[in-house]
Amino acid sequence: MSIQGVSGSQQSGVCSAQPVRQEREHQTVTEMIRESREKIEAHRKNLDKFQKETRNTNYGDAALEAYSRLGRAKNRSQVNAASGYARRRMAQLRAALRTDPDNAPAIRGAIRQLQKAVRRGEKKKRDLDREAVLERRQKRASEEEAARERQELRRRRAQRAIRESGYLREAEIDKRQNAQLTATRLELREQAQALGAAASRSLDSAIEQYAAQAAPEAPVETGGELDVQG
Repeated sequence: MSIQGVSGSQQSGVCSAQPVRQEREHQTVTEMIRESREKIEAHRKNLDKFQKETRNTNYGDAALEAYSRLGRAKNRSQVNAASGYARRRMAQLRAALRTDPDNAPAIRGAIRQLQKAVRRGEKKKRDLDREAVLERRQKRASEEEAARERQELRRRRAQRAIRESGYLREAEIDKRQNAQLTATRLELREQAQALGAAASRSLDSAIEQYAAQAAPEAPVETGGELDVQG
């Protein structure tokens, strides 16, 4: 066998090794991309699960509690305490807007109801002041006038009780509506994420096809040339 034959065999071996190495490199890149995306997706799912398990989504209960306290208040001091609770809860909910954007409709709805509760607390204090005036008049009035004052006082208190029960019904309805809106937002987000995952799978498939097409075909290996003359 001549030197030419040995050299040709070595060159053929080098050429056949190159496409194998290139194919392995393409497979490695594709696998790395796929593994990276799988890790990111798994981390996102775990984070969403943790947030859903630890998050308090009953934001509307704050307004219901504020109106309950307002309804039970019998004097200005108790009304001030109910209004103070509403203001504290508003501050907490404004902070929750930054940490829980998924439930923004429910949080904003609860804040609006608490703002109303504060304003309605001011109105109740004025109502209580008027009722106190009627009670004082009743004590100094004659029997006939006292009867009229008692009737007016009962009428005012009945109207206030009806009004305050309406506050609770309004807050309950608002809470349900905001919960439905929040659920709709979350459902739309999950659908968008599903579409994104489908697009990601399509991209992975395209990368694999590209890697398969880019890998050059291995040339047919041939033996070294034989020198029949030798």
